[in-house]
Amino acid sequence: MTPEDVLREAEEIDRQPHKEGMSGRLAWLFVGLFLAAIVVLYTFPYQWIIVHEEPKRIISVGDALAHGIERNLAEPKHILNHETIKSLVNPADQKIKLTANRIVTASCKEGLLCYSKALYYFIRDNYRYIPDPVGIEYIEDPREFLVAGGGDCESGAIALAALQEAIGIDAQIVLVPKHAYVRIKLAEAPGTIKKDGWIYLDWTCKDCAFGELPAESWKKQAAYIEVP
Repeated sequence: MTPEDVLREAEEIDRQPHKEGMSGRLAWLFVGLFLAAIVVLYTFPYQWIIVHEEPKRIISVGDALAHGIERNLAEPKHILNHETIKSLVNPADQKIKLTANRIVTASCKEGLLCYSKALYYFIRDNYRYIPDPVGIEYIEDPREFLVAGGGDCESGAIALAALQEAIGIDAQIVLVPKHAYVRIKLAEAPGTIKKDGWIYLDWTCKDCAFGELPAESWKKQAAYIEVP
């Protein structure tokens, strides 16, 4: 063995503990990352799966109302309060229930989150905002709004809330100065789309995704009306 060979062997032996030390540190790093991933998945179960669940398609108004639906011939309401909501929304309304069922079964395989999104997108995409007569508050019942193809903010909010209630989702009407929208309680929805445990829905905001509101709406003092 030449002196050069001896020197190379000595250098190799000197480097060996360093390599083993690096391998050990890398192994512990991978173990730490693996454990951290488990903690995240345990803390936020299904977070990244549920938030991306979307209806496959939104049916037309004609398809949704193909079973036939007519407006209730009650006197129109002109003040939006709890008594008005009680008089306009009937949880046992068979036609509203059938309409909600047609929308969600055409859009989703299963899951209340997907169902709720389908109902929101159905109203948002198919119905138009139409102002009330000057100086008159005209509040349509859900059937009238669905048949007419539009109405003002509170009439659409009541219709959307009624559809949500028809599939077992707790809904409230949110009143802010000169505007109304909906909020719903949905336990299986991810926290990223909730505020104070509620999901807020404004059907008049055509650019708002599920759970979004225009920025100015968050800044206004709100009151809440429970939907029967």
